[in-house]
Amino acid sequence: MDTRPSDTRPAGTRPTDTRPVETRPARSPRPVDARRIVVGVDGSPESERALAWAATEAARRGSELLVVHTYSWHELETHTPVGAPFAEDIRRHAEALVAEAVTRAQRIAPGVTVRGEARLGQAAHTLVTASADGGTVVVGNRGRGGVASLLLGSVSQKVAVHAHGPVVVVRGRIDVDRGDIVVGVDGSPQSQHALQAAFEEAMIHDAAVVAVRAYSLLATTYAPYLVGYVEDPHQRWESEIAVLRDDVAVVAEKYPQVPVSHLAVEGHPGVVLTQRSASARLVVVGSRGHGGFAGLLLGSVGLHLIHHAECPVLIARAP
Repeated sequence: MDTRPSDTRPAGTRPTDTRPVETRPARSPRPVDARRIVVGVDGSPESERALAWAATEAARRGSELLVVHTYSWHELETHTPVGAPFAEDIRRHAEALVAEAVTRAQRIAPGVTVRGEARLGQAAHTLVTASADGGTVVVGNRGRGGVASLLLGSVSQKVAVHAHGPVVVVRGRIDVDRGDIVVGVDGSPQSQHALQAAFEEAMIHDAAVVAVRAYSLLATTYAPYLVGYVEDPHQRWESEIAVLRDDVAVVAEKYPQVPVSHLAVEGHPGVVLTQRSASARLVVVGSRGHGGFAGLLLGSVGLHLIHHAECPVLIARAP
């Protein structure tokens, strides 16, 4: 029986779910998606952390790991045409960087099949193209070309926005053996896909899922000179937690071996999930949620997290 403590509500704080986690009879585990993992490397400390996370994840999933480095003829800070010998030096430098990264990945995850490719082109476009088969793309939160004051590099953001499949932006802590899998749930089809991904990750990490629903209280002012009406906070919380439980149950029944708890919190979803990331091993969100525009590929909550979360962030996008 799951003995993990439920979220509690100290006196005077906003309400959270305090009911015990349900237990279910054990069944055989559901197969895990073992499609390949692609990780972008460029020799920066951030890409080394992304490589370590990707190699460990590939070992857990039994996936192939593809290490990709993209280079251009401006690689060595030249902005003038280069001759064949110089271009060959750049190519050899790129291939050596990939070979070193492959060796490092094999040391981290000895049983994983690791391939490496040095490709001529633009990094973001290359990684987005590599995601066409629906495999997971892993990037660091900044690369070698980043500015220290930037919270997220342009390549990482472009990949997170435009990839064809799921993307993990590795930032903050990467200690994959501690913490829960936190997932944002808002009732949208994208958040249902995020729930599926979160339970998959929880199963392979032997972790619990914390499903989080953030909401805002409604306030109505009848006239400028009258006091506004604010709905009852506890009634609203009870409504939100009930909806959350129903949404989660649809996916949770497929993963009876994964402990799950529910958390409904008043606040902005990006801020709430960023706060929860401080103790999580991974935060999972859909590519868009309620309130997004159909033309947007990544919602404001996802963008907030990949800039500010304190642990890796998985953008769960259906292939």
